[in-house]
Amino acid sequence: MDVLRHLQEHGIKPSVQRIAIMGYLMKHLTHPTADEIYTALAPAIPTLSRTTVYNTLRLLDMHGAVQTLTIDERRTCYDADTHPHAHFLCKQCGRIYDLPDTPAAFPADTAGHRVHEAHYYYKGICQRCLSLQTPSQEDNNQY
Repeated sequence: MDVLRHLQEHGIKPSVQRIAIMGYLMKHLTHPTADEIYTALAPAIPTLSRTTVYNTLRLLDMHGAVQTLTIDERRTCYDADTHPHAHFLCKQCGRIYDLPDTPAAFPADTAGHRVHEAHYYYKGICQRCLSLQTPSQEDNNQY
């Protein structure tokens, strides 16, 4: 999707910084942190500050253009995919993965509450890390 159109569809006035940050999120589906985004974009945009990145991410989240992930207590990550889907945090390598086969709608019974968003988080050891483990390490991963 076109970055400029995406911002406009969410009622966000485009700026050089906003276009760059949204474009980075749409291109890098790695669930980056604000610092990772700043580090990647700062060399090309010398006037970019960490404060601008944080403020832009907050604005994008408030308008529904991105979702803020708090799956990891140590860092806040961002996802340009705002469709309902779950995330998996590997407790060994720290990577966050999208899980495609997850609930596509809010629960039917919300006790009269109006749900605006739902988060589906799973934590464990990813397939990649499991494939690198020895049998004795696998025994230590029992929950």
